[in-house]
Amino acid sequence: MLVIDGLGWDLLRAHPDEAPFLNSMADRPLTAGLPATTATSLGSLSTGLPPGAHGLLGFQFAVPGTGRLLNCLRWQDDLADPSEFQPTPTVYERAATDGVATSYISLGLYKETGLSKATTRGAAYIPANSLGQIVAQAEHALRQGDRAYVTAYHADLDSTGHQFGCGSPHWRHQLRFMDLLAEQIAEILPSGAALYVTGDHGMTNPVDRVDVDTVPELAAGIALLGGDARCRYVYAEPGAEADVLAAWRATVGDRAWVASREEAVAAGWFGPVSPELLPRIGDVVAVPFTDLAIVASTREPWLGRMVGMHGSLVPAEQLVPLVAAVRE
Repeated sequence: MLVIDGLGWDLLRAHPDEAPFLNSMADRPLTAGLPATTATSLGSLSTGLPPGAHGLLGFQFAVPGTGRLLNCLRWQDDLADPSEFQPTPTVYERAATDGVATSYISLGLYKETGLSKATTRGAAYIPANSLGQIVAQAEHALRQGDRAYVTAYHADLDSTGHQFGCGSPHWRHQLRFMDLLAEQIAEILPSGAALYVTGDHGMTNPVDRVDVDTVPELAAGIALLGGDARCRYVYAEPGAEADVLAAWRATVGDRAWVASREEAVAAGWFGPVSPELLPRIGDVVAVPFTDLAIVASTREPWLGRMVGMHGSLVPAEQLVPLVAAVRE
């Protein structure tokens, strides 16, 4: 399985010239889940469960009882032990128990991160710091034992989209490299092996911005602001939940779905949610359905500089491709 971070279905289908190999075999779209973001989707790909069951509920969300946010990509170890915070057995652990040789190929710098520990347990983590290394390591890993399950993950399409925008010249050139990577892995498949290519989310370039830190109505009563620009978790001060919900609905309700935690869970936004995981979700959840990014210039100055964003329930961010190539 090749996971190309930021490879949305709509984006792939809109760029056949940059991705001829992937487009020639694109079968159908899959739905990423909410939030449509890397940590959440890697959790689902790792466990086979929706976000509400594995608990990696976004880029950043509250750790109950701490008054702090966990950043899943940087993972503060003092906040949460990965094996306890995401205790569900991974597909790699289950496959290894059944005698399958399991491997995970990605940048070496990701190997010891909390997110990797939470999502790749059971797999032999194989560092690969270039496209050629990914192909060579995949070729080697696929030939370990009678049965092998190998995942390769590449992040640069997503980071390019964040910096320059999806569909930009920079992004289109990066997509060409991702198409070549997929084609080269398909070429080295041993007999009887299959390659599946997917993404973790799509991406859009929102231009309408609202800054929580400069709009008093939105900032009032907030204890913590989690999520990111296209899926916000708002954790209210005790007793302020109803006022915060009303204020957010009045201010951005014409551009975003704004729901209480209970409403969002009842609507199935996260799939079934385990009761112990409910406090990880904000008291208020705000998900833009228009060209809106909900930023916070003081709390998160880096976020407002992004061009491409993702996280919402809209198809451009939710739908990712399923591409399959099988070697007879």
